[in-house]
Amino acid sequence: MAMKLSVVSTLYRSRRFLESFLDQMLAAINETSFEEYELVFVNDGSPDDSLDYLLERKKDWPQIKLLDLSRNFGHHYAIQAGLSYASGDYVFLIDNDLETPPSVLVEYYGEFRANPELDVVYGYQETRKGGFLEKFSGNLFWNMINKMSDTKIPHNILTERLMTRQYVEELLKLRDANVFIGGMMHWVGFDQKGVPVKKGQREGASTYSIGRRLELMLQAVTSFSGKPLEWLFYIGLLISVGSILFLLYLGGKKIMYGDEVQLGWTSIIAINVLMLGVISTFLGIIGIYIYKIFKQVQGRPNTIVKKIYE
Repeated sequence: MAMKLSVVSTLYRSRRFLESFLDQMLAAINETSFEEYELVFVNDGSPDDSLDYLLERKKDWPQIKLLDLSRNFGHHYAIQAGLSYASGDYVFLIDNDLETPPSVLVEYYGEFRANPELDVVYGYQETRKGGFLEKFSGNLFWNMINKMSDTKIPHNILTERLMTRQYVEELLKLRDANVFIGGMMHWVGFDQKGVPVKKGQREGASTYSIGRRLELMLQAVTSFSGKPLEWLFYIGLLISVGSILFLLYLGGKKIMYGDEVQLGWTSIIAINVLMLGVISTFLGIIGIYIYKIFKQVQGRPNTIVKKIYE
């Protein structure tokens, strides 16, 4: 029986990479034993002409299939849409910015050939690429997630992974409205193996700004853990105990020294401002969780597909 491979990739400001990506992807597929394949691209509201370019290439390359989303929903949501459409026995997920070369497919597939029990082979960076800020922020991201999340995720994992049909189907059963695809992929379990991959430098600026990385970290932590809420309880308890001890200390000094002790307005105002800041922070964290509950119970689709080009 012929085995089919689905390659899934998302489009957002991708035009400059696509010609080289397609050539390298085809070369990698030809080095495997897959007899059939499809290239599934999800247009996540890309403002450039990525979609038009692929529609032109599709005239001579029928294996190219395109999902045109109604607007930009975000990288992880677009990945989810692409996986839902893919029909192969194996699904290869990859970004097309060429930071990770398509040739990793050959190595991933070799791992499956060596161990048929595997369900997922994914890539990770042994050492993060880039300068100090990129390395520091990346390490902080993964350390924070694993300290605050109930699901342990390997550090520095890449988007690129080769997955079995069964694994993808189970992954798609998760109906999270708050999607952090990296955490979801490890939450479902199965036999997974990491392969070290040397990641190259992207041509041009990354579409993931510092703000988007912080947003992703917040999404990851609050989607997979209730620990921040637990910490609120313990911090609140600590502040309460500290406040009681401080009041006892001030009362004792007043009793012992009488009018010599001037408690003053400065300390009172400082304590009030501190408590206001603490309460505001607590309410903010609780509000984030309430918003996520609201978003989940709304039941809206995570993406809307405007048109499918088969």
